[in-house]
This record gives sequence, C-alpha cells and structure tokens, in this order.
Amino acid sequence: MRLLLICLSVLAFFGCKSTPGVTLTEDAETYTMDNSVVKVRISKVTGDLVSFRFNDVELLATTLTPDSVPAASGGEPANNPNWREPTITGHAHGYWSHDAMGPKGSAPAIPTVTIDPATNGGKRAEVSIKAISKGRRMGTGPGSTPQGNVQVDIDIRYTFEQSAPGVYTYCIFTHPADYELAMFTEARYCAKLAPFFDWISVDKEVNDYYPKEHFAGDKYVYTANQTDNPAFGWSSTTALTGLFFINPSMEYMGGGPTKVEFLGHRDTNIEAAPCVLNYWRSSHYGGAEVNIAAGETWQKIIGPMFIYANKGADPQAIYDDAKARAEQEAAKWPFDWVSGGDYPKQSERSSVAGSFVLKDSLLKGSFSNLNVLLAAEEYVSPRPDSIPEYKIGWQRDAKFYQFRAKGSANGTFEIKNVRPGKYTLYAFADGILGEYVRNGIEVGGGQMLNLGELTWTPERKGLQLWEIGVPNRNASEFFRAEGRRDPEISLEYARIFPEDITFTIGKSDYAKDWFFQHVPHNEDPAAKSEPFWGVRAVGRATPRDIVFDLPEAPKGTAILRIAVCGTGTRSLEVEVNGKPTEGLDNLTVDGVITRHGSQGIWYERDMEFDASMLHAGRNVIRLTVPQGPVNNGIMYDYLRLELL
Repeated sequence: MRLLLICLSVLAFFGCKSTPGVTLTEDAETYTMDNSVVKVRISKVTGDLVSFRFNDVELLATTLTPDSVPAASGGEPANNPNWREPTITGHAHGYWSHDAMGPKGSAPAIPTVTIDPATNGGKRAEVSIKAISKGRRMGTGPGSTPQGNVQVDIDIRYTFEQSAPGVYTYCIFTHPADYELAMFTEARYCAKLAPFFDWISVDKEVNDYYPKEHFAGDKYVYTANQTDNPAFGWSSTTALTGLFFINPSMEYMGGGPTKVEFLGHRDTNIEAAPCVLNYWRSSHYGGAEVNIAAGETWQKIIGPMFIYANKGADPQAIYDDAKARAEQEAAKWPFDWVSGGDYPKQSERSSVAGSFVLKDSLLKGSFSNLNVLLAAEEYVSPRPDSIPEYKIGWQRDAKFYQFRAKGSANGTFEIKNVRPGKYTLYAFADGILGEYVRNGIEVGGGQMLNLGELTWTPERKGLQLWEIGVPNRNASEFFRAEGRRDPEISLEYARIFPEDITFTIGKSDYAKDWFFQHVPHNEDPAAKSEPFWGVRAVGRATPRDIVFDLPEAPKGTAILRIAVCGTGTRSLEVEVNGKPTEGLDNLTVDGVITRHGSQGIWYERDMEFDASMLHAGRNVIRLTVPQGPVNNGIMYDYLRLELL
C-alpha cells in the first residue's frame, strides 16, 4: 500500500497520467474501439471502417456523391477490348473491395469479438466481420457485377492496441473444396479521406502538394513500386496531420518486387476525394492473378496492414515519420496476435540464405541491385474451358505468398520469416540479362536453411556483337524516361525525332539517342492524351534503325535478343539489311505506355535469322512498330545481338 501511495504521489507531482487502455463497445450496427489517441467504428454489416478519429478529428470521408460514368465490363483496356472505366460507387470511409455484405438479400455477416480487451487489461481489442459465401458471390470491386465476384468466405479483422495511433486490418480469404471456380477481380483495401488532406506522398517522385483545385483527372501518373514504398498516404498542410497505409511485409502482395501500382490519388469524379489504395491483386501494368479451381482448397491472409495517423511540422516531416513507423512495424513481423487462419508464428517460420557466384566472362563478379525471392513455381492458372490456358510466373502471381530480399554486392542474401512450404528461388540483378531459377526449395518450420554457394551462369547463346541499354527490367536509362509521368510524353517522340531514330553502335548514346518509348509516329497536331486512355490518336508505322559495322561476313545463326519491359503492340516487324524476317508477334500487352510507366511485365523474346543476311561493313537492323494508336508501342529494357 505504501509503494502504491508513493507511485501515486510521484505521478501527481510530475503531472503524469497512466496510459488509457483500449475500450470496446458496440451497438446494433457498429463496433467502436477507443484508446484516447484514435477512435474507430467498424460496420457489423460490411466490415467497413466507417470512422477514424485522430485526436478527436475525423480523417475519413463520411459522405460522397457519385457521378454518372460507364459501367465496368472486365479488366484493363490493354487486355480487354470491351473495357470501360468502372462505375464510381461513391463508397466513403475505409473498406475492403471484397467486403462481408454480399449481394442484396444474401445472408447477413457474422460479427464477433475475437480479442476482448477486458481479458488482457485493455492492451488489445479485435473484431471480426465474417461472411460465408456458400451459394453466393462476394466482392464489389472494379470488374465485379451487382451479383458479386467470387465464391470465397471472407473474414475481415480490425485490431486495436493500447496507445497506438492507428488500427490494423487484415482479411482471411478461404475457398473450401466444394466451392465453384473463383476468379478474383481487382482486390484491395481503400480509404477515402477528409477534404483537408492536400499533400500526397507515395514515393520520392510523388511527394507533392495536391489540393482539389489541381485535380487533373489522370490518376495513372500517381503510381509507384509497392515493394520499395511500404508507407504511403496523405497529409494536410493546414491540419499538419497525416494518414498512411503501412505494409509491414510484402508476403501477401502480388506481382513481386518489380510491381508498380496505385498507392494514392484523388478519386475520379467523386468530389476529387483523396484516396489511399492497397492493391494485393490488380490488373494494372500487366496485373497479377488469383484464380482458384473448383474443388481446390485455398486460403490466403492479406495483411495485417497498419492504418497510421500522425502529426508533424510539415508534410515532409509527416512522411518521414510514416516511413520510420513502417520500419518499426516490419521489425515486429510476424505479429504474435494474428489468429483464425493459416498464419505461422515467428517460431514456425524460417530464414533462407545463400550466396551467388557469377560466372560470366563479360561481367564483373559483383552484383548491382540484386533481388532474390521465393515464390510459387510457374503454374497454369485455372480458367473456364472457353478461355485458353495461361501460365503464371511470379510477376503475375497474387494467389500465393512471396518472400523477397535484397542481396549484397558480393552475392549473399537472407530471406527472413518464410512460411513452411515448397518454393522456387528466383534472382535478378541490374546488368544481367535473364534471371536465376532454382525449383524445389523445401522450407520447413523454425529453421535456418542455408543453400550454400549458388553458381549463376547467365545464358549466352553466342558471341556478343553489340548491346543497347542496361538489363534492369525498366527503361529508366533511355532518353526522356524521367518524363514518363507526363501523359503527353508519347506525343513528344514525333516532335523530337521527326525523321525517326537511327542508332549507330559505337557512336550513338542510348541516354540521348534512344527514346524510351518506341511508339507509332503521331501526325495529328490535335492529338492529346485522355485520362484512362492515354493517346488514342492513330500514328503511322515507326521504324527504328540499328546501324553497325562488321569486319567480315559472318556465318551460322544470328540471334537478336530483345528484353521488353512495357508493351502496347501485339507485333514488331524486323528487317535485316532491307530483308524481312519473321519478326515478333503475340507480344504480352500490359498497358504501361497508356498508364505512363517505365516498367511492367518483363520478358525476353529472341529472334533467330540466318547470319548470311549480314555482311562485311555496314549493316542495318530495322525494328518497326506497326501503324496504330500512339499507345500501341513497346518499351525495351535491353537489346543484344549474338552470333552462334
């Protein structure tokens, strides 16, 4: 008793107060959780976050009025000729696109308190809003229909901690074996924010004052690499308050370490509301896919992500604080309080380490920007019989978990917190064409798996005659790539290169003479970029000549190796010294040019031709993008000519 009185006296003397615990209350329609810093309300019907109050100020948009726009009819325009911009729903607050409500008239959601703060001294609370899909389809995101999207059970969780300036949310998606084929449309968590937010921060390039009056209409200029930017959101220059999404891990995100995605923008045609988006499956920039076969048992936990509120002296200080908080959250991963699904604890996860040794006579032994990941082996995605089979690699996979790490310059790496399972090890690095692949990596629980020394021998099919660019999975090193966010950049090509490009090996500089987009040559002075559609004006066919000298006439087979990082055209014509070859066709369209990016789905296409088509002295290889909309071009990552 005496010790208690002393403690109380000290607290009174210094004016200190004990930290309030979490309270959890409920009414017929909502749960309310409060820790004196943040107060949130969650709908028992949908699983929406209908209120987020920070220091007693509401940070979410509470009402929105939709405008009339065309209805959605499928995926992105690059992949679906019938695509139209999705219907604007006017959905306010924070919400999962696959929520717990289901179609009108379906069975109600099941709200449950999964962590009661009364049992842990007010340290933590959690609620669950669960929906059983059986016999109905769930989901209302882009590409969905009024009847819903997929048969999957949905369990939306919100977790609240004592004194924490935010709330965690995660969703457990489950597909039992007796459910039909499920093909997810776009899947994400979205928050529409209060109108006083006027500064967007998604990466070092998009960190700008962005009030409603500046709304330009083309949201595709506000994209960034997901893996490189785990904290993103908005702040206010007047309230000096921020709200950010934080991904403590990327294991649940689709598309791998090169995936570019929306992280924030002003919502289209809904009062230009500030918007934050956490896409775990999308159709943007080539997209990522989640298809589950009828009869297949599947579960995936998306999150927990952290919705974080903060204050600071200015938007940069607020953003810096959010990035620092992201590091703190990552250090706590995996969270020990997650339950109700297949979420291994720290002791049940493993680390996978190794060291790459580069074997290539033309490359130095060190690595630059080495990326290493464990992901599912390439697989055939289930689809209806009417749709052709399609193989899914790590760039387009969102069905399974992926684990990523940066390697060192000397080739060592360690991937932490890996779930037990069977994986394929992938690696790629700047300056190396192609990627390292090793199948059959078995990861147990609670172990350190050291793969030892891994010899990486990049594929060379013959003697290298020349190269253009740097194999780095994007077009950043080429001329004007820094202007990729300008919606009119594709029209600049015709103005800068009215006679098109002739690139001479050994003389030309790809940083000055190789425009980063190879697009149809615009001839319409009235052509302009349209939001969502880019430049649809038709341009003429555009040749691009590569000129090089050979000391003597070669024999055998020549191989033109083309690494592509963005595609809007289905074909590319190739001529060698004025003679046509079979060229390239059935290219993988990903909409990157339309969407103002510099990287999308990366792939290599090799074209072999008889080396006798070349001769001693001057030679010309002409690459021609066919006539068509100016969007319908190609972005090269790297080109190399080899002689076998």
